[in-house]
Amino acid sequence: MLGIFDSGFGGLTVLREIHRRLPHLSTLYLGDNARAPYGDRSQEEIFQFALEGLSFLFAQGCPLVIFACNTASAHALRRIQQTILPIRFPDRRVLGVTRPTVEYLAGSDRAHHLGIFATQATVDSRSYELELHKLLAKNSVMLTQVACPGLTNLIEAGKEETEETAQLVKHFVSDMLTQDPHVQRVLLACTHYPLIKHLFGKSLPKGVDVLTQGEVVAQKLETYLERHPEMMGRLNQNGMRKYCTTSSAGISQLATRFYGSEINFEQVNIHG
Repeated sequence: MLGIFDSGFGGLTVLREIHRRLPHLSTLYLGDNARAPYGDRSQEEIFQFALEGLSFLFAQGCPLVIFACNTASAHALRRIQQTILPIRFPDRRVLGVTRPTVEYLAGSDRAHHLGIFATQATVDSRSYELELHKLLAKNSVMLTQVACPGLTNLIEAGKEETEETAQLVKHFVSDMLTQDPHVQRVLLACTHYPLIKHLFGKSLPKGVDVLTQGEVVAQKLETYLERHPEMMGRLNQNGMRKYCTTSSAGISQLATRFYGSEINFEQVNIHG
C-alpha cells in the first residue's frame, strides 16, 4: 500500500486527489490527530513525530510514504531521507509535498510575484524559498510568505465557516498585500487550507490565483511511479483503503469534510 501521513486531517485533501487520479492504488492514511497541529511545535518534536508516523506505516508494509503535511515535509523529510532511510529502511522511500509544489510554481508563467500562506513552522523553515531558488534565479521572483497562526486549529475544530475564521483570513491577506500589493498567485501551503480556499479568494484582489496542493501532488506522484515502475510493482493495486488515527476522539464525521465522502478511522498507537 501507499502510505499517507499527516499531523491531522489536512492530508485527506491530498489523498482525495490521489484516489481520483490513481483509483486502483491501495492506500493507508495515518493522521496524528492526538498531537495535531504540528505548526507550533519545535523542529525536534516535528522530526520525532514524523519519524514515528513513518515507522508505523513502514511496519504496516508501505514501501512508499508521502508526507502530506507541509510542516513535516519542511522540518523532517530531508533529515529522514539522509540519515534514517539509508540505515534503517534502505528499501523504502518517503516523499513530501514541498518539492512537487515548487516544481509546479517554477514552471508557471505567473511565477514573478508569489505569495505563500502557511504555518509558522513552515515559514520559519524557509523550505519553499530555498527550493524555489534552486529552480529560479532569486531576482526572477518575489516571494512573500505569511504565517497563519491559529488557522489550522480553527479548521480542525470545524469552525471554517465562522466569522472568527473569516476575519483571521482577512488579516493574513492584508499582511500579504502590504508586503506585495502586486502578488499574482498564492499557494495555500497547508493541506488544511483547501477547506477555506473560498475565504482567501474573497479577500484577495480579483485575478489572483489561489493554488492548493492536492492535484499537484497527485499528478507528481503519478509521474514518479511512471519513472519508477519497480516501486509501482510493490504497491497493491486492488483499491483497498484504510484510515488510522492516533486520537481516541470520534473524528470520522469531521474527517469526512476534508475528504468529501464518508470515511471511518481506526485508532492506533504509534508512540509507545
